[in-house]
Parts: sequence; C-alpha cells; structure tokens
Amino acid sequence: MADLKVTRNDDASRYELHLSDATHEDTVAGFIRFEQGQGRIRMIATEIDPAFRGQGLGDTLAAEALADVARRGDTIIPLCPFVAAYLQKNEVAGAVVEWPGGTPLDAATQGESPA
Repeated sequence: MADLKVTRNDDASRYELHLSDATHEDTVAGFIRFEQGQGRIRMIATEIDPAFRGQGLGDTLAAEALADVARRGDTIIPLCPFVAAYLQKNEVAGAVVEWPGGTPLDAATQGESPA
C-alpha cells in the first residue's frame, strides 16, 4: 500500500500528489497548477499521471489542495474543469470561491460579478 501526501510547491506553482511505496520511492502522481496574487488563487489545470488514473487520486489531490487554500484564507477561482466539478459536488470547509462568470449553482447570478 502506498502512502499519499499532498504538498504545495510554490517554485513550480502547483500542488503535488506524492506516492511513496514500500521501497520509499517517491513519485509525483499528479498535480494542480495554480497562479496566485492579491489574495486569490486561480486553479488552472489538474493532471494525473496516466499510470495512476481511475484510482480516485484526483479527488484526494483536489480535497487536500483546496483545504490548504481555505486554511490560508485565499479566494479560490476554479478555472480548471476538474476543480470546478469537485467544488460543485463537495463541501470544502472555510473555502471562499469566486466562480468565473458567476456561481454555476445559481442561474439568477450567471454573468454577474461576485460580490
């Protein structure tokens, strides 16, 4: 059984999902690229290595990355379709989300700027 760990790599502007196996070999199985500035973090893209797809690792990566952003107090801008879908299906405690083009769950606010 592999150990999972999500870390923030500010030098590469991404959250990384690391897998460590019984030999203690560390593998980056996936990552979420981001851009940050002025209290906002734009989640740009999520990638999972093809060798690890279909194991739910994307959800683990998104959950840990978004929880970290919420703890830091930054506003999440979900430009990545995977991150946006995750946020629509899951509660992230303390998360402040600024939806591009308005909140997708409230058709009345589509196209309006977030408050």
